[in-house]
Amino acid sequence: MSDKTIKPSADATFGDTTVSRGAGGETHQHAGGDVPTLTTNGGIPVADDQNSLKAGERGPTLIEDFHFREKIFHFDHERIPERVVHARGFGVHGTFETYKSLADVTSADIFQRAGEKTDVFVRFSTVAGNKGSADLARDVRGFAVRFYTKEGNWDIVGNNIPVFFIQDAIKFPDLIHAAKQEPDRGFPQAQTAHDNFWDFMSLMPEAMHMAMWIMSDRTIPRSFRFMEGFGVHTFRLVNAEGKSTFVKFHWKPTAGLQSVVWNEALKLNGMDPDFHRRDLWDAIQMGDFPEWELGFQMFDEDFAAKFPFDVLDATKIIPEEEVPVVPVGKMTLNRTVENFFFETEQVAFQTNNIVPGVDFTNDPLLQGRNFSYLDTQLKRLGGPNFTHIPVNAPRCPFGNFQQDGHMAMRNPKGRANYEPNSWGGAAGGPREDPKRGYQSFPEEVSGQKLRVRAELFADHYSQARQFFVSQTGVEQTHIEDAFVFELSKVETPAIRERVVSHLVNIDEGLAQKVADGLGLAALPAAADPARPVIRDLAPSPKLSIVKNGPESFKGRKLGILLADGADAAIVADLEKAAAGVGAQLEFVAPKIGGVTLSDGSTREPKQKVNGGPSVLYDAVAIVLSAEGATLLGKEATAKDFVSDAFAHAKFIAFTAAAKPLLDKAGVEQDQGVVELKPGGAPDFLKACGALRFWAREEKLHAV
Repeated sequence: MSDKTIKPSADATFGDTTVSRGAGGETHQHAGGDVPTLTTNGGIPVADDQNSLKAGERGPTLIEDFHFREKIFHFDHERIPERVVHARGFGVHGTFETYKSLADVTSADIFQRAGEKTDVFVRFSTVAGNKGSADLARDVRGFAVRFYTKEGNWDIVGNNIPVFFIQDAIKFPDLIHAAKQEPDRGFPQAQTAHDNFWDFMSLMPEAMHMAMWIMSDRTIPRSFRFMEGFGVHTFRLVNAEGKSTFVKFHWKPTAGLQSVVWNEALKLNGMDPDFHRRDLWDAIQMGDFPEWELGFQMFDEDFAAKFPFDVLDATKIIPEEEVPVVPVGKMTLNRTVENFFFETEQVAFQTNNIVPGVDFTNDPLLQGRNFSYLDTQLKRLGGPNFTHIPVNAPRCPFGNFQQDGHMAMRNPKGRANYEPNSWGGAAGGPREDPKRGYQSFPEEVSGQKLRVRAELFADHYSQARQFFVSQTGVEQTHIEDAFVFELSKVETPAIRERVVSHLVNIDEGLAQKVADGLGLAALPAAADPARPVIRDLAPSPKLSIVKNGPESFKGRKLGILLADGADAAIVADLEKAAAGVGAQLEFVAPKIGGVTLSDGSTREPKQKVNGGPSVLYDAVAIVLSAEGATLLGKEATAKDFVSDAFAHAKFIAFTAAAKPLLDKAGVEQDQGVVELKPGGAPDFLKACGALRFWAREEKLHAV
């Protein structure tokens, strides 16, 4: 890797045509055993199915790697018209505002001026499920952002998790095949709790860091609005002088982080499989526009050389405590699409959509994605002209000599459809611009052509351990429970034991609890690590959801269970307090035709009690008269409303008259279950800023 300066080619002008010589002397015109052998489809035996062909250990992936290209090419075309991965998604429009000029580190036009506003289109998605699957599946969430900059479209195509399962793109088809429904039976759908997935994971130690993330609450987010996004890979920023700075991209929600608990996710999927998309739609329609700050983790060659892990390894993070995330701008999502298919289904994000001032590194997963994303659009969107679709078209001036093809919506005008040509001025069409045009960073690359990985890629457990020890006790328990649940669905004992053998290298206490939960007779021996596990990596508080939660109840939803005769003053207090903190509020009642309060005023419920369970809300209030409590005490779903909220560690407020319903639901009063008196609503909503009363869950889990 080198930081030497880019040297522009020499120019010469002849009339209205400028000619420059490239580095290669070319001319440019511009206006400025028994086991069968694995083979290719052509029958060629494959020597290495684990690594793509690179120029040196840490060099770029070579396009001549016919095995990788055939494998990823075939994978990209397995589905029509649904995306193979990220099939279930939801897209919205917004704007991005740059905080200050970053001209010292990048020449990207979007970062040259403070206050610069750029249109964006964002698509959130699940990864494994098909288009009709449910929103709350335990899954990674896609977080793809397109900036319509003045220098073309720039796509940050990332996830809500900063690492990935694999290190080399050649294994991506295998990963997704293993995660999808098993081919002989077509199920399970949108689930990884099956033999194929965990068989693959147990044979891929590099996936163990990601295994910790996907078994955490990161894969069951409360909302798209309350989750982080990451670019995953290490990229480069390049300034006007050609100096390179490594960068990782982070999206931080201004509302803080929040997830649900597993039992809650299961019930949400049954009650509202569109929960996440409905939540985002409702928030934008109400004017409660979600916001994220874009942050850069920037570092140089010296840091990369000293870091104990390879910065080109997509299964690793750089802890924020070591390299802080610098906020560079804010994204606000403020407009839903006009037609779901026209925009959300046809948007074609590509990792290779970058602008001058941003460049790739030799991360082998990123190198493979750059090939794969472009290729897959040919099948999904019918041909090479998918950029003619408005959501994919740049919003800056553009032009080239590409023509015809399937579904062409525009073609070059005039006589010239080639270059170089001798037709001057506009008649000659667009020309290169060496000064403004994209320049790849001139990294020096050398080495033998090899199917290998760099030595530091071989540490598969150290950061997985760091992630686990960075979690709160509640979060660690959730991870333990998730492993037990997933592996309990695996029918093959050897697979369960192999997974636990990897967990021994991460944390023996975790491994023992999973082994006990699965009923293993003994704790398996630790899997043999390729490199010694670093056990003293400092915990990183930024990796915890609970430690990075919100500071208020803003943007969350309060559910109020009502019946006729409810105390009007307390209802009014709750409405005022919710509006004061910027929270949403929804009424639930025995009937949706209206509720008459104690002063004769009415409220229109949004949900009927048997169709509006407490899993839809972040906190609940039970505001009933004595008659209402008696009525709802006979309704099973009303008791479930209260008991589920209690079991999910939510804050619960109740009026004195509602106490009999809590008793029938088996709710014991604690610091998270408070009696609501006149004037007490603001204090209750303030307490709800913590989102959950986790001490209750710890107590319930210990029973």
